[in-house]
Amino acid sequence: MAMACAPSSSDKKNIMRMCIAPVKKIGSLPASWGRHAWSIGREDPRRAIHALKAGTALTLVSLLYILEPFFKGIGKNAMWAVMTVVVVLEFTAGATICKGLNRGLGTVLAGSLAFLIELVAVRSGKDFRAFFVGASVFVIGFAATYLRFFPSIKKSYDYGVVIFLLTFNLITVSSFRQEDVVPLAKDRLSTIAIGCAICLFMSLLVLPNWSGEDLHNSTVHKFEGLATSIEACVNEYFGEHDQDDNILDKEAVRASIHVGYRAVLDSKSSDETLAHYASWEPRHSRHCYSYPWQKYVKLGSVLRHFAFTVAALHGCLESEIQTPPSVRSLFRGPCTRVAREVAKVLQELAVSIKHHRRCAPDVLSDHLQEALQDLNSAIRSQPRLFLGSKRACAANSRMLMELNSGKLTASRATLPSFKTDTTSLYERKNTRTDQTPERNERSTLRPTLSKIAITSLEFSEALPFAAFASLLVEMVVRLELVIEEVKNLERAANFREFTGYDHLIIDLTSKEKKRNTNGAPAPLNPVSTAAE
Repeated sequence: MAMACAPSSSDKKNIMRMCIAPVKKIGSLPASWGRHAWSIGREDPRRAIHALKAGTALTLVSLLYILEPFFKGIGKNAMWAVMTVVVVLEFTAGATICKGLNRGLGTVLAGSLAFLIELVAVRSGKDFRAFFVGASVFVIGFAATYLRFFPSIKKSYDYGVVIFLLTFNLITVSSFRQEDVVPLAKDRLSTIAIGCAICLFMSLLVLPNWSGEDLHNSTVHKFEGLATSIEACVNEYFGEHDQDDNILDKEAVRASIHVGYRAVLDSKSSDETLAHYASWEPRHSRHCYSYPWQKYVKLGSVLRHFAFTVAALHGCLESEIQTPPSVRSLFRGPCTRVAREVAKVLQELAVSIKHHRRCAPDVLSDHLQEALQDLNSAIRSQPRLFLGSKRACAANSRMLMELNSGKLTASRATLPSFKTDTTSLYERKNTRTDQTPERNERSTLRPTLSKIAITSLEFSEALPFAAFASLLVEMVVRLELVIEEVKNLERAANFREFTGYDHLIIDLTSKEKKRNTNGAPAPLNPVSTAAE
């Protein structure tokens, strides 16, 4: 009996595997976390540099508390400097300046106001002092909190109002039990100033990261991503796919299309934040004018309006009703030319913004207009594909009339008579249970009938392509709005004038790249043909 209850060797192996598997999984966690941390640093090396700067700043400010001479001069208030570094030091210089000035200004105003209230409270007598301190805390707290709802205050000075409220209450309330509050306010102000100074030194002088540069570079990447998405989307739409094609390659191509325009659609909050922090940076003060960072925000809004068309164009790839490849091939050339010219214009705008120069006067070249004319001619040359035959139109009309008449009779049959007496209510209550199976059957049959009716209609084979072509034309129209906004940015930011010499250098470089490919398809030319 004991031998029968003993586990076999296979059971022992299974138990050992079950025990070892969690141990291996826990042991692999540090390696996976390390790889993830390394990938984040490789994606943007400035993140690792900022972490080193934060560690250095905290070490420097901690010396105020660790070293005996500094501790004797400042005392326990040195912890306020540590808290300031933790809160104020941000990734970009503009964010650090914004928070540092807000914290310093809020502390100074709160300390000054608390000192004035303390002078009045001391002279008012001991009995009235408690009432006066409580009333001042209530009034200032109400006013400061309500002030945070103002849009202009919330946008730029919300953190300063919070620090003002915190410092004022700490000093005012503590002064009720402490005789001399001036040394307390002085020590806290000095330690906060030391913390802000260390943060500004690290942000402005040690490998600074500028919010304005991030906003500028992200705008350039938006144009490049949209150009890539448009060209990839059109190539995918007109590409010939076999059943043996790799599914992973298809998913990778469609993912690249999605990433390009999705980054533009999701950029509203980041653009506004970067523009706000860039306005605090002193980097462009040598130009004697305020740099138009809000023009970048407006340009981003126009680009999002343009990206909606790209998203709709991508939706044509995912549609359930598709035009046959044989019909698509008739319009492949004109559509591909339109997409290529639009992508070329976007690349030219990206290059001009990147190098702070104005775009070519003929950025909307004649080649784009010729491509649109070719697309229009190709559509006009195939009228039967878009209008359908007369027989199909007659069959569609007959099917729709039958469907509408069936719905009308069904609705008339199911409408009950309008009665309000008790007998009619009783009758309806009794017949409701009898009609429940019939209604359930009708509700399940109606979707089936509507599906049959839709599939029975003889739609034009080119109808889905008509939507695709109309989106391409709409894209060209919205591209003109993008160009106009780019020109407004160039005028406001005083970009240097366009010269054909710079344009020729870029053109020759692109032609040299074409020669090095040995007949392979060259990458998209990022400039227009103004120098030809």
